[in-house]
Amino acid sequence: MTLPAIAVTMGDAAGVGPEVIVRALAGPELRGLARPVVIGDAARLVRAAELCRVDVRVKPVAEPAEATGEPGVIEVLDVGGIPADLPFGEQSEVAGEGAYRFVARAAELALAGEVQAICTAPLNKAALHAAGHRYPGHTELLAELCGVPEVSMMLSTGRVRVIHVTTHIGLVDAIERIEPGLVERTVRRGHRTMVDAGIAEPRIAVCGINPHAGENGLFGRGEEEDKIDPALAACRADGIDAQGPLPADTVFFRAGRGDFDLVVAMYHDQGHGPVKILGLEAGVNITVGLPVIRTSVDHGTAFDIAGTGRAEAGSMVEALRQAAALAGRP
Repeated sequence: MTLPAIAVTMGDAAGVGPEVIVRALAGPELRGLARPVVIGDAARLVRAAELCRVDVRVKPVAEPAEATGEPGVIEVLDVGGIPADLPFGEQSEVAGEGAYRFVARAAELALAGEVQAICTAPLNKAALHAAGHRYPGHTELLAELCGVPEVSMMLSTGRVRVIHVTTHIGLVDAIERIEPGLVERTVRRGHRTMVDAGIAEPRIAVCGINPHAGENGLFGRGEEEDKIDPALAACRADGIDAQGPLPADTVFFRAGRGDFDLVVAMYHDQGHGPVKILGLEAGVNITVGLPVIRTSVDHGTAFDIAGTGRAEAGSMVEALRQAAALAGRP
């Protein structure tokens, strides 16, 4: 019972969430690291195990304290609400409502201290919206459930870590939203996370907004000077090694070879693209700034292969591994 309990939300029941959870929890990689408790639908997990041809027993529990992490057993807090005949691979209001309820229950358990971390399988934003829950994604939903006004998305791979100043908004809106205070808070959140992860003096690279980081005013309308430079000056004044603004077309190569511990991306695709080039199975999404630990797979519901038993579980394994590592730190 000294192992951390991790709430694993099942995500959209029509997507690959149930399958990647079953595969991840059936394997040997996580044994002895944590006590995973799936927050979802027990019958759906049984069906996923059948589809994946995985020999496991799905065991309902009434509360996370009952979970033991026994090999070959998937312990689930059965929220239910998923019809047995719900088709895989199709957007569904019912599945969207289920995904919301799984996350809400996990947040409640984490805030109460009954689990030490949350690890989320993917949800479908359109299904979530169809169910009446108008959030851009998990990050914003968890922020509201936890009563936090502002959080950051961090993507972590074996070679590169990226934290985002803006995420799920259009590019024009992102440029408008970026301002020195938001950039500074994002850099500080990233710095604190790296220190908490055991990197005493993290080297942080901060991307520019324009090509070549504006190239001394040649490109753009002075966004680097107006929106980024003041933030970096404030961070450096407190001893944070924040370098930039740097051209985004080369900074990820430099981070990959070890020049930096963290890259600060200004908008969604600037940070997501390089990470996903490394492979979806390598990426883990970490929400920075919540009062609870939250990691996630870095892929979507994959409706095109959902229900076929072909989904790979590498990202889920790594997300659970990082959740266990973070939850085990004092």
